[in-house]
Amino acid sequence: MRTLAYSLDVRFKPLFEVMGSLHAYICRKSHKKLDLSPSWAQQVQQRITPELSDLLDGIGIDGDWKLTYLLVHLCPGEDAADFVEWLKGMAAGDLYELMSPYSNLFPAHMGDFRDRTVRLFQQWNEQYMQHVDPEIIERLHVEAMKRKQALPASDPFAFVDETTNGLQFAPMNELKQIILMPQYHFQPINVVSYFGKVTLCHYAARIYLGDEDFLTPHEYRMIRSVAEKSRLKILKYLRQGPRSFIEIVRHMELSKGITHDHISKLRNAGLLTAHFEGETLTAYSLRTGALEQIHSKIMGYIEQGMA
Repeated sequence: MRTLAYSLDVRFKPLFEVMGSLHAYICRKSHKKLDLSPSWAQQVQQRITPELSDLLDGIGIDGDWKLTYLLVHLCPGEDAADFVEWLKGMAAGDLYELMSPYSNLFPAHMGDFRDRTVRLFQQWNEQYMQHVDPEIIERLHVEAMKRKQALPASDPFAFVDETTNGLQFAPMNELKQIILMPQYHFQPINVVSYFGKVTLCHYAARIYLGDEDFLTPHEYRMIRSVAEKSRLKILKYLRQGPRSFIEIVRHMELSKGITHDHISKLRNAGLLTAHFEGETLTAYSLRTGALEQIHSKIMGYIEQGMA
């Protein structure tokens, strides 16, 4: 069995999904890429107060938001209420000391950052998270437990690839640990945050509520992703081995924007492996096993219909 230069762990607690749901709402302009209903953000906006809406509108996906992910990871509590009480008790100096082993970039005003984060999580928990279907949290707990139990007997590279639906993390000088955390709201996209000695990966758990179908939404996405000539050409090109984004752009002779859109659809379908160095995505390669899975699922569906 191959060995990694860093350790792997799988964790879950409800606080992680609070973060994931906030991230999904803040990124609501990207909802066409998510599995959530297109009306989800509108329904949430109708439920929350104007004060919380304004607070959310003022948050960007920036360095401060990345540090919020770090604080969620470092918090010893289990849920949003624990996080709020823990953060209230932290002085600005305490937060600098806590985060300094992981980052040298900090908010301009740590006290304001703490107070804003407390308000955000407290209000989001009361107005949204407490009304979420408890089955989501239950199934995320089960997902993490199953992965954690399977980890010791697994090839670590294959484990990361299968768990994250196509991510690989290169060894870095400081990197000591990668922590994988299942998330529901931001499916099918993974959120990767690099903090020197630890990389946090909130991965799409491929959990779906409602009526069961022969094919899951993820499997339908896999099939749809190959129903386009340019994407098939990208897959054929990557059969030669890993290639950078710029190499793919040059090969396809398309704009960067169009090429990125095609790659995103293939990535979200799990047909590509994305190779990371820290938070930098350096190359893409073909996941032949995913293509074989599409074939198997389609044949299974056809044969089931003939029975």
